[in-house]
Amino acid sequence: MDEQLNYAPCGFVTLTEVGSIVSINETLLNLLDYREDELQNQHIHNILSSPARIFYEMYFFPIIKMEKKVEEMYLSLRTSTGEKIPVLLNAKQTQREHSTVIDCVFIPVRKRDEYENELLIAKKEAEAALYAKNQTNAELEITLKKLEAKQAELVELNKENQKYKLDTSKELELARKIQETSLTDSIDNEHIEIQAYYKASSQLSGDIYGFYQIGSHRYGIMILDVMGHGISSALITMSLQSLFQRLISKGFTPEHVMSELDHYLHFLFHNNEETRHYCTAFYLLVDTYKEQIEYINAGHPPALLQDASGNLTELSATSPPVGLLDGVVFQSKTLPYENGSKLLLYTDGVEDPIEEDPRLPTLLKANSNAPLSTIKEKLVAEISHEKNAYHKNDDQCFILVSLK
Repeated sequence: MDEQLNYAPCGFVTLTEVGSIVSINETLLNLLDYREDELQNQHIHNILSSPARIFYEMYFFPIIKMEKKVEEMYLSLRTSTGEKIPVLLNAKQTQREHSTVIDCVFIPVRKRDEYENELLIAKKEAEAALYAKNQTNAELEITLKKLEAKQAELVELNKENQKYKLDTSKELELARKIQETSLTDSIDNEHIEIQAYYKASSQLSGDIYGFYQIGSHRYGIMILDVMGHGISSALITMSLQSLFQRLISKGFTPEHVMSELDHYLHFLFHNNEETRHYCTAFYLLVDTYKEQIEYINAGHPPALLQDASGNLTELSATSPPVGLLDGVVFQSKTLPYENGSKLLLYTDGVEDPIEEDPRLPTLLKANSNAPLSTIKEKLVAEISHEKNAYHKNDDQCFILVSLK
């Protein structure tokens, strides 16, 4: 890196195609309080705040793959001491020396929020003053008459709406029962224990899960979250559940399972881009004989693997979400596990993506020796607490696995 770029008044990072740091300039190292050897070849997640990690996987990664550049993306970096620094990110994907790299420029914007709030307050005050000045008594009288007429219309519409809501509520309740009936039961044997929790934010959910025994020593575990909520997402969720149940039960590889889900969503919306839906998904294949797990994370929140000593490993995204981009090649990762390990897979309604201090790792570490039933009870109590209002607006779904 030349001298001017190394000490430029902005941060500069070059990444590999999968997000590993190739080079980083002195300006950014000083800002984050790191040495170059501490970050060289490390994943970009190491200098991103918790919400920025999810933002990177859900938005930055798909956009840079599709458009080859990202302009003015607002996120936060994390220093070596844990301080959060807001920055503007500009990035460009280029071909260099027979490899694809991503050049990123980070511009600190610590005062941005303060200035924007001041401008918004000033704008609202000016608009309120202008409205008060222009609103005359004659206009108020006209408005009052219009409101009276609208009120009469609303009374009639309300009567019709009450009947429609009653009929619709019955239909949605039946659909909810059908959706919940399709969920798989817990598994508990000498090799593995699997428990799950599922709660829709409304009557129908865009989250779904399933786990299935394949032969004598293999288990397929799937969790996914379709974009959006309500009837449309629930319909897509149910069709995907039927597909992955059939594929997993027949013992297909994780690559084949994800590819088929991806092809299905592209086929479903190939004639109407405006209605296109995509989903994040995590498929994990456990082999209790080989004591190894094989997984693909398609833009989903990272699963947590806890070893017998209580140490945690994040199983981060390995590909973009399913149905988002054309021509995605899904590749699985494989790693061994030791007896006594645990796994937690979850959707974003369980862990708030804007939370700076995620609670799931803390909860697992505090209960590393507890049985799954105890961990499940504490996790449900945590996400059901009144102070966690965020979770009331999203579907909640998680899977706990004990590898015996």
